[in-house]
Amino acid sequence: MNKKQKIIKKIAKRAKARLNKVDPVTIGSPAKSGYISKADRAKMAALEATTEQVEGQQDAPSIEE
Repeated sequence: MNKKQKIIKKIAKRAKARLNKVDPVTIGSPAKSGYISKADRAKMAALEATTEQVEGQQDAPSIEE
């Protein structure tokens, strides 16, 4: 392989690497907030469960005469 072929090969390799870096799915989406610990996830799940329970009680028809 002569010098010109080596240069062309290196340029093509760099271009391919540049394309591999770009992920079209993540462009424009909000950044990740970071690590959420197991305890924090449990707290969020408990809070969500209580809010759903309260909303369920409010939506239920009451029997009043």
